[in-house]
Amino acid sequence: MNGQEHILVVDDDRDIRDLLADYLRQFGYRVSTAAEGRSMRQTLAAGGVDLIVLDLMLPGEDGLSLCREIRTHSTVPVIMLTARSEPVDRVLGLELGADDYVPKPFEPRELVARIRSVLRRTGSPDALTGPPAETGRVRFAGWTFDLGRRELQGPDGALVFLSGAEYRLLAAFVTHPERVLTRDQLMDLTKGREAEPFDRSIDLQVSRLRQKLGDDARQAEIIKTVRSEGYVFVAALEREPGG
Repeated sequence: MNGQEHILVVDDDRDIRDLLADYLRQFGYRVSTAAEGRSMRQTLAAGGVDLIVLDLMLPGEDGLSLCREIRTHSTVPVIMLTARSEPVDRVLGLELGADDYVPKPFEPRELVARIRSVLRRTGSPDALTGPPAETGRVRFAGWTFDLGRRELQGPDGALVFLSGAEYRLLAAFVTHPERVLTRDQLMDLTKGREAEPFDRSIDLQVSRLRQKLGDDARQAEIIKTVRSEGYVFVAALEREPGG
């Protein structure tokens, strides 16, 4: 897959920006660069960005803050670059909606492989091999989920933003209701194995999705944890005609 996808590289180190831009162009990608949040926003506002490579350690607004901001209004995939080795940084990146992370120092070819993997998972609809191939609408516990439009509408009628990872996870659940899905199965349905993700990334994504659904002890349970096995979507599901 490469139809001149547009990659935005955000890193304050000019040498790294130029190196990555030159290397990615050799693989047919169109590349823009930014040194900080302001120029990143300008490029995003112009539209057409297919994936962001975002450095964690930026002056001023760091990569985690920018990732959080991106996820408030966009599903564009984000790969975080981090020089830190602590798992907590990787966990935070995943919790904030990053699609993958690559630790520094890294081989540019590895980054290209990660970019290809993420674009396969999140790019054109025909690249999705899991549940998101369905395009109907489903209702559950007052919620309406439109798989084709990638929209989640709350019981109050308001649209709730879903990151790409959250959309794929919810799609996996509603297309396999009342069935225990192991973490490995959810990984295969939502991400594939190429990225070698952090072991608990599925748990973090489920937790994030539950928060958006208000799925906790005070409300009707939607996604149930099955100890030592995985998760099961337990809310009654109603499919609209054609869904």
